[in-house]
Amino acid sequence: MNDPLFDLEGRIAVVTGGLGQLGQVYLAGLAERGMRVACFDVAAGKVPDGVLAFEVDVTDRASIEAALVSVVAEWGVPHVLVNNAALDSPPDAPAEEVGPFEDYPESSFDDVMDVNVKGTLLCCQTVGGAMAREGRGSIVNVSSVYGLLSPIQDLYAFRRERGETFYKPVAYSVSKSAVLNLTHYLAPYWAKAGLRVNTLTLAGVWNEQQQEFLDAFAERSPMGRMLDAREALGAVVFLASDAASYVTGSNVVVDGGWSAW
Repeated sequence: MNDPLFDLEGRIAVVTGGLGQLGQVYLAGLAERGMRVACFDVAAGKVPDGVLAFEVDVTDRASIEAALVSVVAEWGVPHVLVNNAALDSPPDAPAEEVGPFEDYPESSFDDVMDVNVKGTLLCCQTVGGAMAREGRGSIVNVSSVYGLLSPIQDLYAFRRERGETFYKPVAYSVSKSAVLNLTHYLAPYWAKAGLRVNTLTLAGVWNEQQQEFLDAFAERSPMGRMLDAREALGAVVFLASDAASYVTGSNVVVDGGWSAW
């Protein structure tokens, strides 16, 4: 028997960055629960059956607006927006991006802030604005535990010990802090319009990282491991559903206890 509190059947969702590791989990998980799901991603790729894919640059308002027009024409105004699209420096990033803070490139900072902050802002303005005019909806802004706490640079000590210069760059943390406070701004702004806005804060996600990093992360994590991408879905379903009808402006932290000590 389906629980009506968590029933998403027939509702419409937009997931940005839907072709990424977490985005694919959200696309499939929401579609499996009967939602009509649109993927907004700058890249082209395969999506689950029943999902509509749009090539969207979240830093370009016109690109978002054009995709939204198509979604509305096909299904109607969305009920849920998951702002998942994000940019971070990968482990194999150019040396100048992962060097000392004092040398971090301004252009790299701009690129990360453009996607993670401006992209989230523009999607909230366009898709969120449409939902507010309908008098209902839920926005889930995806953040990171590194938006709450400083990155632990010792997790990467193994790289420095073998002669590399590597530090977790600054821009990702700054951008994810901004996402959290964008939620704080929008939640009361849209509360009386019936649109809820919350943050989902995640710990590091397992993605076949180097064993030395996995060992260091496990030692620091109360649960002794990284987050499996599938474990992020439950919080999205909760925030999207009527079970969270009185939840807005909140930060749902899914970090295995990382921020508890």
